[in-house]
Amino acid sequence: MMPLIDPIGRTINYLRLSVTDRCNLRCTYCMPEAGIDKIAHGDILSYEELYRIAQAAVSMGIDKIRITGGEPLVRKGIVHFLHQLSEIPGLEQLVLTTNGVLLEEMAADLHAAGVQRLNISLDSLNPKTFAHISRCGDLERVLAGIEAAKACGFPIKLNMVVMRGINDHEIVDLAALATTSAITVRFIEYMPAIREHNWQKLVVPGSEILSRLAQHFTLVPVEQSETAGPARNFRIPGAIGTLGVITPVSHDFCSECNRIRVTASGLAKGCLFSTSQVDLKLALRNGSNMLLNQALGSVVDTKPVRHQMNPEECYHQAFSMSSIGG
Repeated sequence: MMPLIDPIGRTINYLRLSVTDRCNLRCTYCMPEAGIDKIAHGDILSYEELYRIAQAAVSMGIDKIRITGGEPLVRKGIVHFLHQLSEIPGLEQLVLTTNGVLLEEMAADLHAAGVQRLNISLDSLNPKTFAHISRCGDLERVLAGIEAAKACGFPIKLNMVVMRGINDHEIVDLAALATTSAITVRFIEYMPAIREHNWQKLVVPGSEILSRLAQHFTLVPVEQSETAGPARNFRIPGAIGTLGVITPVSHDFCSECNRIRVTASGLAKGCLFSTSQVDLKLALRNGSNMLLNQALGSVVDTKPVRHQMNPEECYHQAFSMSSIGG
């Protein structure tokens, strides 16, 4: 199979596929306090349609699919759908991002369905801070979910969105988890998706995160695989796990971006922050596999060179992460 290449030579082998815009948390960096208007039920793609997108993408050269939301585990029937995806010939990696709230009771079923790895959001180890960031979350449920996933043998990445004055004092505490457990702890710069007033004050640059970590740990760079995400990864000599830093604001990784994404309503995008999108519903409901492949191909062909965001300014329209599949 020929690799899927965009106009500036990037190999596109990674699809982020959102199955719902619904979420059981209301994280401050993901959506405004008032919440968002939910997509009408009839506008959400069926599992059959989502499967067709996945199948078409793999036939074109995608070999890694990440299932996202909203919170994907709130959608009924998700486990059966994941099992179907895992059996697509040519799909090498099936991974899932979750907030962990429902993970304790679902981890074993996810593992049996063929999910290979989990990314779990964990923005604080302090119950009060966690509840403040998530607006309604119970830290104990998430921690129990992480332990259940470990017990099933899942490779785990814990994602912390670092926000100055809110949780940045916990960077070292989160990193310490990687010294005693075979997990990857990743620190993500705050991104101004919802364009909050004075959002710049919340951003802790990756360089500062690394500097703080280096005061407590020896950091040895780790080589990236071709299907790896945007993190710069490090190991700590003698530690079981690893650390990663993701810097979309201070040091973009657009030149190496290998992904496209599809929302739960069937809008395909080449960049999280781009207003350009292709509605796949016409091709899906026309029944034509050729049209579907052409539509996905057009997303790759029009993939932006880079996003329009820097530490001082952002130029995108405000959006909720849960509506796109962050």
